[in-house]
Amino acid sequence: MKPYRYYDLILGAYVCVLLCANLIGPAKVSTLQVPFFGAVTFMAGVLFFPISYLFGDILTEVYGYARDRRAVWSGFAALVFAAFMAAVIVRLPPADFWRLRQPAVEEIFGNTPRIICASIIAFWCGSFINSYVLAKMKIWTEGRWLWSRIIGSTLCGELVDSGLFYTIAFAGLWPTSELLTVTTTQYVLKSAWEVLATPATYRIVAFLKRAEQEDYYDRDTNFTPFSLRA
Repeated sequence: MKPYRYYDLILGAYVCVLLCANLIGPAKVSTLQVPFFGAVTFMAGVLFFPISYLFGDILTEVYGYARDRRAVWSGFAALVFAAFMAAVIVRLPPADFWRLRQPAVEEIFGNTPRIICASIIAFWCGSFINSYVLAKMKIWTEGRWLWSRIIGSTLCGELVDSGLFYTIAFAGLWPTSELLTVTTTQYVLKSAWEVLATPATYRIVAFLKRAEQEDYYDRDTNFTPFSLRA
């Protein structure tokens, strides 16, 4: 494998953002007054989870689908371990002086298995869709119009992510109308975040392409997600 100066740093930052968004983000639901839309209620993690898609776009655009695939599997493994660790910590018997704090621990880290599975499955599927669409669009556009594949791939990936998460986690528990409203709101918010971040993505991609001397095109790539080959 060709050595890169920044790939490992980006991989580490990607996994860090993913873990924080999934562990810290769901701890609070917020409501903001948005001009023209009124009150919008959302999980706080929505403000930060789209950063993982930004990393996915950067990794695929500069280093190619296969190296982003390794990052997605790293994030998947980190989420599985975090879920296992949270379950163990919640179920360990608390010390006598800690008993009053135990309900807070359970409230923050005691997500149901259904929500945990929904989060992990939605991330895995959405991330691979995002990377696949971007890699294919780069070939179709012959490397032009970076904005189109950044936004286009995110719209596809976030659609799969939001649809799967809320369907798996809350179908049958929430009324259908409420489920559709929340899913649509989260999808729009996360996609809008990526659009706003496009200028920053341009700068980061341009810097990395110069620094790494790399601008990968996935013309002969095996797009199976079930591989760690780079």
